[in-house]
Amino acid sequence: MEIKVVRQILEWNQNCHDELQEELNKKKVVMINIMGSPGAGKTTFILSLINKLKEIGINSAVIEGDVAGQIDAETIASQGIPVVQLNTDGACHIEAMSIKNILPEFNLEDIQVIIVENIGNLVCPAEFDIGEHLKVALLSVPEGDDKVNKYPLMFMRSNALVITKYDMKDYFDYNEKRIMDEAKAVNKDIRIFKADSRKGTGVQDFVAWLRPLFNK
Repeated sequence: MEIKVVRQILEWNQNCHDELQEELNKKKVVMINIMGSPGAGKTTFILSLINKLKEIGINSAVIEGDVAGQIDAETIASQGIPVVQLNTDGACHIEAMSIKNILPEFNLEDIQVIIVENIGNLVCPAEFDIGEHLKVALLSVPEGDDKVNKYPLMFMRSNALVITKYDMKDYFDYNEKRIMDEAKAVNKDIRIFKADSRKGTGVQDFVAWLRPLFNK
């Protein structure tokens, strides 16, 4: 019985995901789901990504997911970026229906990309599609090199892996090859980028990879 309930929840979420993608495709808006642990640098990466996208004429909006609070949303709003705070009140992930309820808050005629900062963990967010066109996993160097092995589903389902805080790699006992090999082992198609978001290095390569999505 418990297995049946979980299946029903996932099926309901998938239907909502499909409806969201259809609506976004009509408006020619790309949604990117950014996932990673607390402290992985998600907000910093998002801000750097938005600035790089703006340089090529792409306007962005953000859905900021947190269990509670709105610190990251305030940081994003201070840059003049449209943002909606989504608090899950204890839930460890965002579901598609929450995104569907938020979407009317944005003028989809004025933006080309919605970036969702998912709840900070490497487990639950990987299980739920939320209308996104791309799933992107972030792993910071200080987190270590064992996370792909411990949380394979996150990387199995992600289109890209961004290694953040890459400028810190010389300060840790960090096996970069292990991360890359294990990520490719669970997902041969995953794209891997290395970013120091504060300086913007590496983010430009990520934007170049995204660019074909905006030419459809």
